[in-house]
Amino acid sequence: MRCLEDDVDHIMISTERLQERTLELAREIEKKTADYDDLLLICVLKGGYIFLSDLSRALRRPHIVDFMGVSSYGGGTESSGVVQIMMDLKQSVTGRHILIVEDIIDSGRTLKYLRSLLLGRKPASLQICTLLSKPSRREVEVPVDYIGFEIPDEFVIGYGLDFDQLYRNLPYIGVLKPEAFK
Repeated sequence: MRCLEDDVDHIMISTERLQERTLELAREIEKKTADYDDLLLICVLKGGYIFLSDLSRALRRPHIVDFMGVSSYGGGTESSGVVQIMMDLKQSVTGRHILIVEDIIDSGRTLKYLRSLLLGRKPASLQICTLLSKPSRREVEVPVDYIGFEIPDEFVIGYGLDFDQLYRNLPYIGVLKPEAFK
C-alpha cells in the first residue's frame, strides 16, 4: 500500500502550529466583526474545507457557512489563469457581511475574480481570510484582511491542499517531493 507521507519532502507548518494560528485568527476576526449582526463564512472548495472547519469551531460568535467551488489549477501545479465556478453559493450575500475563507493565495487571480463576483452581489461588507499566502507569486494584488502564514514559493500539500486530488488528509502543511509530480 502506498503511503502519502512518503511523498512529503518536509513539513513546513506543523499540526500544532496550524491549530494555534487558527485560534489567533478566530480572535482577530471576532474583534473586527463584533458589530456585525450576522457573518457568512464562504469556503472556497476544495482546499479550504479543513481550515474552514477548524476556524468555524474556533469562532465564538454566531455565523453561517456556505461553499463555492472555484478552480484555476486543473490537475497541474501552476494556475491556468482561467477561473471556473464549479459550484455557486446557496445563500444570498446581498446586504450580508461576508468572510471569504481561502486555503492559499498564489497568483491572486482566482481571488480577484471571486472578490469581484461577490462584490457585484452587493454584500454589506467583504473580508478575506487565507491560511497561506505566497507573496512572491502574486501577479495581481487583492486586499487580504487575515493571513495565517506567508510561505515561500514551494508546492505545498496537506490540511486540505492537494496535488491531483491527493494529500488533502495530511494533518500538516508539507512540501511535496519533486518526484511526486511525475
